[in-house]
Amino acid sequence: MSRVESGCKRVIGLLTVVTVLLAAVLHRLENWDPSAAPSMAHDMQALQERFTQRRRSCFVLGASGETGRALLRELLQRRLFSRVTLIGRRKMTFEDQAYENLVQEVVDFEKLDDFASAFEGHDVGFCCLGTTKAKAGTEGFIRVDHDYVLKSAQLAKAGGCSHFSLESSKGADKTSSFLYLKVKGQVEADIEELGFDRFSVFRPAVLLVDRQESRPSEWLARKFLAPVSYFFPTAMSIPITSVARSMVVNALVGGEKKVEILENKDIYNLAKLGENKSQK
Repeated sequence: MSRVESGCKRVIGLLTVVTVLLAAVLHRLENWDPSAAPSMAHDMQALQERFTQRRRSCFVLGASGETGRALLRELLQRRLFSRVTLIGRRKMTFEDQAYENLVQEVVDFEKLDDFASAFEGHDVGFCCLGTTKAKAGTEGFIRVDHDYVLKSAQLAKAGGCSHFSLESSKGADKTSSFLYLKVKGQVEADIEELGFDRFSVFRPAVLLVDRQESRPSEWLARKFLAPVSYFFPTAMSIPITSVARSMVVNALVGGEKKVEILENKDIYNLAKLGENKSQK
């Protein structure tokens, strides 16, 4: 082996060690959990107890989707709300007894005005409703992700809902040249104009989830992003369970802003804040 080759190998080896060490440090920093402090854990427990005593109610749109299912599990596990209502196109079936007290409202999204009563009497609304252009076509995608979502928000506001939480997307922008991001940004802006007491927008990056339906492109993305997300959990992706947990924790801890935009790292930090409590 020549001296040059030997030197190159040593440099590569050194760079590898430095990269691993740097990644480990960043991993440590990004995964630092402020809720691990006893005082914060106590505050979360006290917040949850006070919230539960207020006997609030909520509804979930899109409970049949991946985020919606994870959100529903989180809601039932924490038992924060005295009543949880699912609003959807069809009635869902559950075998676990934990789901037996759910209220289900079946609506026709093309005629939502006829089902205004389904949106009445809720304090908090969680919206995870959405589809894709590949599945529904351009018009169908706009109709679901904008029209259905906006109309639901309007009915919720009229029905007394004070806090509306919307699952959107990283990069959402109503001026975007990309249809997906444009529609997401437009519905955010339109709902903001409704004037909820509190409007929370969640903009996750690529969602890490094992979907029930097969999507080859997402499978490849998960394979690539899984190791990256371990070292840099907020850089490019986020587990779908973290999005669901952050939506629930956000409703629990409250906020001073009338409109709040939670980007990927904000979502991750909120999920970490509620992680210990949800696992008890």
